[in-house]
Amino acid sequence: MTNNKRIKLGIFGFGCVGQGVYHVLNQTKGIKADIVKICVKDSKKERILDSSFFTTEPADLLDNPEIDVIVELIDDAEAAFNIVSYALKKGKAVVTANKKMIADHSEELYTLQQTYQVPLLYEAAACASIPIIRNLEEYYDNDLLTCIEGILNGSTNYILTGLTERTTTDFNTALREAQLNGFAESDPTLDIEGFDPRYKLSILILHAFGIFTNPSSLFTFGISRISTFDLEFARQRNLTIRLIARAKKENSTVTAFCMPSFIPSNHHLAAVRNEYNGVLVESLFTEIQFFAGKGAGSNPTGSAVVSDISALSYDYRYEYKKLKQKSATQLNEQSLLNLYIRFDDWSVVDMSVFETISERFSSKKNHYIIGEITLQNLRKADWIKNPAVNIIHFPKY
Repeated sequence: MTNNKRIKLGIFGFGCVGQGVYHVLNQTKGIKADIVKICVKDSKKERILDSSFFTTEPADLLDNPEIDVIVELIDDAEAAFNIVSYALKKGKAVVTANKKMIADHSEELYTLQQTYQVPLLYEAAACASIPIIRNLEEYYDNDLLTCIEGILNGSTNYILTGLTERTTTDFNTALREAQLNGFAESDPTLDIEGFDPRYKLSILILHAFGIFTNPSSLFTFGISRISTFDLEFARQRNLTIRLIARAKKENSTVTAFCMPSFIPSNHHLAAVRNEYNGVLVESLFTEIQFFAGKGAGSNPTGSAVVSDISALSYDYRYEYKKLKQKSATQLNEQSLLNLYIRFDDWSVVDMSVFETISERFSSKKNHYIIGEITLQNLRKADWIKNPAVNIIHFPKY
């Protein structure tokens, strides 16, 4: 495929992102790409395009020799994997925005790309409008990365901004506000429990450090237990709270997790507000660099998909350079994390699992400790399942 050839597209899904792709393509003059067919569940539904564009038969796209590139934009991760793997085997390039599908099947998808020598691009699967994967692949290809961390979910960031900056009084009120404004789903579990940013972190670990990770192996703790007590603790110490996905390299291992974190008010990530995402990349040579932009939405995500389509016209593909360099070999479960643990009863938390405890506090309704615990022991602790216990990472920035 070269930049002189018009790309013929077959698109699966025409929801928020699919329509965003259509609008961005229509307003971008430099990309030679035409939509041939769009596969949807209901071809009779009223849409902005003529009904002739739509089909309910996947084969009309996957087995169509006129179509060069499959653009996969559906919600079902397993159905998406079937579509993408079939397309790659048929020799068609693929662009997708499905982070769960990429994270759950990263090694299989890498093998398919190598076996059939066709590219699979998925910039929109990580942070929508932020080109973080392309930068990890190209700008940092020979740099010695030491850490990548950031706010990878716009819904939770909107909620936390409400709690820390607006007059929102409690978590449930902030969640309802986010839902009313279209920044949280009716079932927000994937976002508020940290699963969505965990998928994205898994993808970034592959491109930053060259490790295939099962997303379920990454420790994850959400924001649903954040209380007014936690918020007041943060305010008194000039801190804010953000849901942070983090991967830090130590020798040949990587410590990775996703959990709420206290961030100094003058820190880059504290300035990332509402539905925006922000990513910090730290390396030996370039030190810290900061990326920020909208992490969700029709046009930001559609723009990232179109950018990948444009890249295909120049025969671009991921080279997975860190994987080939064996930048790191495995996840590290023995790293010490400095944590704030808030609870309602001293008998709930097993103090023996902490390596050190630097601070304790008690009141009638709330108690907390600040101390260090290994990631492995944190994962094993039954008390983290108690809804009266909240955990916030307290990094030493």
